[in-house]
Amino acid sequence: MVQYPDKQWKDYELLDSGNGEKLERFGSYVLARPEPKALWNKSMSEAQWHKLCHTSFTPGAGFGKAGKEDSGTWNRHKKMDDQWFIDYTNSDGLKMKLRLGLTSFKHVGVFPEQASNWDFIYRKTQELKKLGKTPRVLNLFAYTGGASLAAKAAGADVTHLDSVRQVVTWARGNMENSRLDGIRWVVEDAMKFAKREAKRGKRYDGIILDPPAYGHGPDGEKWKLDECLFDMLKCVGEILEPENSFMVLNLYSNGYSALLGETVVKQAMGSKGKMQSGELALIDSFGKALPLSIVVRLER
Repeated sequence: MVQYPDKQWKDYELLDSGNGEKLERFGSYVLARPEPKALWNKSMSEAQWHKLCHTSFTPGAGFGKAGKEDSGTWNRHKKMDDQWFIDYTNSDGLKMKLRLGLTSFKHVGVFPEQASNWDFIYRKTQELKKLGKTPRVLNLFAYTGGASLAAKAAGADVTHLDSVRQVVTWARGNMENSRLDGIRWVVEDAMKFAKREAKRGKRYDGIILDPPAYGHGPDGEKWKLDECLFDMLKCVGEILEPENSFMVLNLYSNGYSALLGETVVKQAMGSKGKMQSGELALIDSFGKALPLSIVVRLER
């Protein structure tokens, strides 16, 4: 399975990729960012990139190393706002407004390839809603909240958890600008929260995870994907409803494959239900496919 964003999304476009970079349009602005997976040559010339580009990111010496992800600078080539908004719409009627900004670690507040996960979450939540109850959805490692908004827009009772207070505030702004409300915000270590919910006997109809390779909780808790993922998924298995439920696991770690993701989910949570795994990717205007993450989806 390889999935790409819905072509109806007009506010995002991967214009070109190659030579370790990607050229993207977010709304009115064009950005050039490092992309290690773009191993091929660019289709456009450097002059064409420069002509289109509003800003480009230059990595620092420590960029990409654990604990030094903040090293790098944006170089402005044209006048642009520090923060701006884009709209997301798909063919199923999902609509969201997302604030973007230039962070010091090359990200802008949205991962465009996640759009197909948003579509899946929106559709599955709608299906659960039709069963006559309000689905309870938990979004762990939730960042700026695209998946949380998709679940909320479909009628879910949503709990959004991230260990960084600033990105939870960012997500709350996205909710408000999308004219939604009622999401529960939690700033906490994901493992601690999941274990506590299991002890309480809490269950969720949908659980979303997008864990980083490395991270820290608000009280200094250490997260290392290779060491913690299996235990995290076992906790998720305890708090996910055994029937009429779904789980989405997204992984960006370069050392992982879709098959590995599917195997670890099966071993942690059992084989009950329909499981699908594959890659989330973008395709540039020249037809070059750029795979960016792997995904495992479980439907019960």
